[in-house]
Amino acid sequence: MAAAAVAGCKSFTPDFDAVVAIEVIVPDSGRLEVGDTLHPRARALDGRGDSTAATFVWSALDTSLQVVDSLTGATLGRFVGSGRLVARAGTLRSNPVTIAVRARLDSIAAGGPTRDTVVVSAPDSLSDSLLLHAFGPPGSTSSVKIALSIAFPPGGAGLTLVPGDTVRTNGTGIAVFQVRLSGVRPDSAVVTASAIHADGTPVAGSPITFVVELLP
Repeated sequence: MAAAAVAGCKSFTPDFDAVVAIEVIVPDSGRLEVGDTLHPRARALDGRGDSTAATFVWSALDTSLQVVDSLTGATLGRFVGSGRLVARAGTLRSNPVTIAVRARLDSIAAGGPTRDTVVVSAPDSLSDSLLLHAFGPPGSTSSVKIALSIAFPPGGAGLTLVPGDTVRTNGTGIAVFQVRLSGVRPDSAVVTASAIHADGTPVAGSPITFVVELLP
């Protein structure tokens, strides 16, 4: 899971045990859908740069966000736009971290054929590009995180996914991946692709199944 982090600092103090900075970490680089809840984390740092115990109070600086639990930081995306979130420990505040609130994604689907055939002519062979397409209101379909998993053969023996086990959609809502044979050739590879909303529920259309036949 990708994360964004910012830190707020106060003037140097000779008390090295005092909290001098707050680091804020938000999931998925601070992306949130309208109606979903984001769960940030905060870490207090002392004068030595080490983590130290602290109680945080969270607040939102913009109306696009609503902190629904000021002690845990659980934050609701209210409106499309960007909003700023801060954590406070005593009188010390973090620097604001920007949260991008997007329209809710409608669905994902295959962007082309879900079956491919590869005639294996070398130990390192690639499938054709396999496409996924995200659908939704403007602004909701770019940089959508798609999780990929090799369902067969068990454990994915001899296969890897390119560029990796996650891909993101581009500005037009398209994501592309390939299957690479890098070991003993199975008869076929089965790959599933899924997207989830920030609240943990699957995006409609998930999972999508792709089958790549590997022929000698």
